Amino acid sequence: MADQQAAATGRIVIDKCAIATVDAEDTEYATGHVVINGNRIESVGPGEAPEGLRDVTRRVDGTGHLLTPGLVNTHHHFYQWLTRGLATDSHLFDWLVALYPTWARIDEEMVYAAARGSLGMMARGGVTTAMDHHYVFPRGAGDLLGAEIRAAGELGVRFTAARGSMDRGTSDGGLPPDFAVETLEGALAETEKAIDTHHDASFGSMLHVAVAPCSPFSVSTELMRQGAELARRKGVRLHTHGSETAEEEKFCHELFGMGPTDYFESVGWLGEDVWMAHCVHMTDADIEAFGRTRTGAAHCPSSNARLAAGTARVPDMLAAGIPVGLGVDGTASNESGELHTELRNALLINRLGAHKENALSTRQALRLGTLGGARVLGRAQETGSLEAGKLADVVLWKLDGIGHSTIADPVAALVLGAAAPVTLSLVGGVPVVEDGRLTRADEDDIARGARDEARRLAKIAAGAG
Repeated sequence: MADQQAAATGRIVIDKCAIATVDAEDTEYATGHVVINGNRIESVGPGEAPEGLRDVTRRVDGTGHLLTPGLVNTHHHFYQWLTRGLATDSHLFDWLVALYPTWARIDEEMVYAAARGSLGMMARGGVTTAMDHHYVFPRGAGDLLGAEIRAAGELGVRFTAARGSMDRGTSDGGLPPDFAVETLEGALAETEKAIDTHHDASFGSMLHVAVAPCSPFSVSTELMRQGAELARRKGVRLHTHGSETAEEEKFCHELFGMGPTDYFESVGWLGEDVWMAHCVHMTDADIEAFGRTRTGAAHCPSSNARLAAGTARVPDMLAAGIPVGLGVDGTASNESGELHTELRNALLINRLGAHKENALSTRQALRLGTLGGARVLGRAQETGSLEAGKLADVVLWKLDGIGHSTIADPVAALVLGAAAPVTLSLVGGVPVVEDGRLTRADEDDIARGARDEARRLAKIAAGAG
């Protein structure tokens, strides 16, 4: 994927736009400019770009637009693109029981089609850095992680592939069918192979790999413990689901004699190199432990509401110093598949909690979706804010249409208004979206391929049932 970085040559100038840098001081310009040189931001400032710049290959008039860092997605399950709109009135455990028999039939071509759909939808909505937590590996299904990596490379999105695993099937008290789980040894071996084959730790890398056993109720304690040891030996990050539902907390107390956070700490799963998805049911002690260890959280407001999981205590997490980003989560529990709508949902849902109107501001919501997410993924030195020297992962949002015409504050327009169209999205200085359309893939082909694979999966699952 280094080809994308090499392709970004010369200077691109974007000016005459409002700018929200999301830097440490929340610097904003009512009218400003950004100069991009190769795959990095060269300068950001007020007014028009300096005269006399050399090797300018493109100038973009940003009048009527807001320029922000690209959005960073911190939790997803791409394969679920093929099972949207099912079990719509279920809470998490019932939803999992209903869908696992279908998910257990996925194969490489299905995952590739689903990844293209998931990535395409996110990219169209301003995501420049995506991640996926893939943990279903049915026997004989092919190279499922490789299918996702191939799709991300084709669409040009920066990607963290969280290599998931499950070794606790129904016969061991878990939820997934036995033929959809791996052995302890097999899961660890395949995860290490994925790191050795794909992980690129260099600055500006297009591909990271993380170690990601699925959840406390679908993996053994030994897989959690040895997974953490593997990640630290290899120098990669760790990811799993944590404290998503009240049922999960009850499960942990019954099985381990302690709550989820204490369990995670007992197996080495708290630290600056760890982030958890959801973190809905967190006590004061849990939040203190996450803050003390700087363990990150992926906040997924739409999915949490769709599955009736509850409202995460995001304001309290931020006050405790916990890195917090936003996540789409799988599209079987967030059918829109978009992250920019999560800016709005995060703000609104958290205002239903104890902090009410002071829960989150529009600027905080934007920070969650940009620099907060970059921090969670360990990439805050590279992306997440518009600053000289950082990667040119930027999004130009169109705010002069009917949907935003009377909102004077551009950040409020982006966060609280209708979903803003993306005029231009650059990843490392290379366009991945132009005028609301993907530049590196045919959207009709993506839709057609995903539809065909969804039908094939449904037919196979129905025959197996």
